Amino acid sequence: MRTTILVCSLLIAVFPGTAHVKESEKRMELETSVCGLKEPFLFWLWSSMAGSANASRLEGLEGVKDISFTSIDGRILRGYQLSSRLDQARGYILVLQGNAILADQLIGEFTRYANAGYDVYIYDYRGYGRSQGKRRLKAMVSDVQEIISALNHESYQRRLVYAFSFGGIVLMDGLNNDLKLDRVVVDSSPSRLSTYGCPQHFDPVSHLPDDSSDFLFISGQRDTVVTPSMTKELLTQAAERQASIVSDVEFAHPFMETEPVLHQQRMDMIYKFLVQR
Repeated sequence: MRTTILVCSLLIAVFPGTAHVKESEKRMELETSVCGLKEPFLFWLWSSMAGSANASRLEGLEGVKDISFTSIDGRILRGYQLSSRLDQARGYILVLQGNAILADQLIGEFTRYANAGYDVYIYDYRGYGRSQGKRRLKAMVSDVQEIISALNHESYQRRLVYAFSFGGIVLMDGLNNDLKLDRVVVDSSPSRLSTYGCPQHFDPVSHLPDDSSDFLFISGQRDTVVTPSMTKELLTQAAERQASIVSDVEFAHPFMETEPVLHQQRMDMIYKFLVQR
């Protein structure tokens, strides 16, 4: 009897501890810096520019839901879903934003997708806004892979992604054969990170699909954040793989346009490519 009790006690003690160690190890693996000592500082700087979450920005926005997603290493990522105006959603659009903007600042820009029958999803990156975890590139790429995989297991017929600036980096770095997407827009994202000390594996240009015909790549000639020279290689190789390319002489960085008409032209073009096939 004593032997049985001792064995059971050992099992109770060992297995939770083992699970905790495995989760901790996974967290340490994902939340390591891959771009050198400057990576934590730069993400801290960018997240500071993004500011704090503020739910009051959502006032008056119909159909918005507070949502969360738990990553493979136990971090809780928080964001918002803007629900389709139709009883049965036609599909989803995942918005992957730049690294100095939060979900609550952006989701109101995408009401037309909800009106057209799409569920809109935007999450704060790990360590940003209301999301847990350390701000690290490798972890954020993993998070995006997981979120897309989870959405693809829902009963959506159409799968859309709009990724701009840093969002294009984490999307491209996370692309693999399992992430089936119908239409993708990558807006103002750089070709390479290796020029800034990151491993070449994290260069977005290294992850272009052989057939990129369902992709639209956008660059603005007035963009001073991600300049045309920074996007040139990515756009050139994407065009060779049948992607649609727009390099507009008037566009600046997304959501930083000084002229509302240019912002609207950009958003109309993106909507037309994603939804109006």
